[in-house]
Amino acid sequence: MIKAKYHKYILNFKNPSGTSRGILKTKETWFIILEKNGKTGVGETGLFRSLSIDDVTNYEEKLIWVCNNINLGLDVLLAELIEFPSIQFGLEQAFLSLKSNTSFDLFPSEFTKGNEPISINGLIWMGEKQFMKNQIKEKLKTGFSCIKMKIGAIDFETEIELLKSIRKEFSVKEIELRVDANGAFNPKNALEKLQKLSELELHSIEQPIKQGQIQEMASLCAKTPLPIALDEELIGVFSSEDKRNLLKTIKPQYIILKPSLIGGFAGTKEWINFAETNNAGWWITSALESNIGLNAIAQFTYTLQSKLPQGLGTGGLFTNNFYSPLEVKNGTLQYNPTKSWQFNL
Repeated sequence: MIKAKYHKYILNFKNPSGTSRGILKTKETWFIILEKNGKTGVGETGLFRSLSIDDVTNYEEKLIWVCNNINLGLDVLLAELIEFPSIQFGLEQAFLSLKSNTSFDLFPSEFTKGNEPISINGLIWMGEKQFMKNQIKEKLKTGFSCIKMKIGAIDFETEIELLKSIRKEFSVKEIELRVDANGAFNPKNALEKLQKLSELELHSIEQPIKQGQIQEMASLCAKTPLPIALDEELIGVFSSEDKRNLLKTIKPQYIILKPSLIGGFAGTKEWINFAETNNAGWWITSALESNIGLNAIAQFTYTLQSKLPQGLGTGGLFTNNFYSPLEVKNGTLQYNPTKSWQFNL
C-alpha cells in the first residue's frame, strides 16, 4: 500500500519579476509525497495562480482526494484529474520517483550522468529599459546564444529600441532572439507590430494576442512575417479532438509546452504528436517550478532530443529553492552528479 501526503511551499523571488500580468514576488507551489516499503517518491504540482486552468477554490480539496485515493493507481488518477493538469504532472513525477533508484533520477540518461547538456534560452524579465539592458548583458556574458525577452509591459517603441540595440551589436548568427508578448497585443494592431518586430530578424514571438481568439490567431498565423508560437492558447484544452482541431485551425509555426499547465508528460507528448502532424515546431518551458519540478521537466525534455534551445533556465530565480545538481553554464542546463539533493520542507 502507498501512503500519500501533500505539502504547500512558497518560493520567494530574488528580485521581483515583471510580466504583462504584473510583478511576481512569490510563487506558490505544492508537493505530493508518496511512501511505500521505506521508499519515498516526490512530485511537484506546479500551480500557477492566474495562469493555470486549475487555479480553483477546491484545489487543496483535490489534493486531499488524491492522497486518500492514491492506491487507485496512476492511470485511474490521471483520468480523474483531466481538469487538474498540475496535479497530473505532480503525480507522474511522484510515481516515477517512487520507482527510481534515487528519488530524483526519473529518466536516467546521458544528461543525468552529467555527460550531455540541454541548450536553453536566457530569460529577460520586463522592467525599465536599463534593467532589461543589464539583464541582456549578463546573459550574453554568461554564454547564452539564445535570448527570450518578455515584451508588452512597457512602451512598445522602447522595446523596439532595446531589440534594435541588441541587433546592432549581435547578428542573427551570434544571438537568436525570441520575444514573448503574453497576449499583450490587440488583434487590430498585432500584424503591424509583428511587421516591425520581423525587421529585427527575430526567431519567433510567443502568444501575440490573448488566448481564446481562435479565428484572429489563425488569421495572424496565416499572414505573419514573424513565426508565431502558441503558449497560453494550449491551456485548458483537454480532449484529444480539441487539441487536434485547435492546431489544425490556427496552424501556428511553433507551440510551447509547459508540462505543469498542460497535463504533464502525457499531455506534452500528445501535443507534440499533433504539432508534428501539422508541421509545427515545438519546445518545452518550465513554469516557475522549484528545482524539483524543473529537474523532472529537464530530464523528460532530454529524452525527446529536440535541437532547439528550451526554456529551462528558471531555477536560479528563488532565494529558497532546493539545492540540486542542476547548473546553468554557457547557455545550457547541466546536471552535475557530484552534487547531492537537499529537499527539506
